Amino acid sequence: MERAIFAGGCFWCMVQPFEEMDGILSVRSGYTAGHVPNPSYEQVCSKTTGHTEAVEIIFDPDKISFSDLVEIYWAQTDPTDAFGQFEDRGDNYRPVIFYFDDRQKEIAEQSKANLQASGRFDQPIVTSIEVAQSFYQAEDYHQGFYKTNPERYAQSSAIRHAFLEENWT
Repeated sequence: MERAIFAGGCFWCMVQPFEEMDGILSVRSGYTAGHVPNPSYEQVCSKTTGHTEAVEIIFDPDKISFSDLVEIYWAQTDPTDAFGQFEDRGDNYRPVIFYFDDRQKEIAEQSKANLQASGRFDQPIVTSIEVAQSFYQAEDYHQGFYKTNPERYAQSSAIRHAFLEENWT
């Protein structure tokens, strides 16, 4: 099994696209890349811990590759916005592909270069590619939010879905 960590705005919206893919064993919402051990949601939202909301994905590389996950990731984000995603603003919502080894780093960098060269966007692709750091699972009520709170999920993801439909379909 392998791990992947992606940040792309509110972690609620990042779970479903990955969780529905064959070969995905788990998708957990949480926090990474900060300086406070095991932060709470309230601490992360205060923007004082340095953490970014992210999802940790455990996957079977015989069924789905890291490269496939990166392509799914791009189609969930606005890769031209370094200061948050959609209605979620600030460093704790910045877009990042985290890597665990040189192979993942190379895949992410090549995919980013390919996206930039594709001409799909008329602005630079600014998503960061950074070495993975400690991942702290978010509180239980954040896990699988699209299933447990479908109405609130729909409200919080409406702007994201409109952008994705316009730019990725």
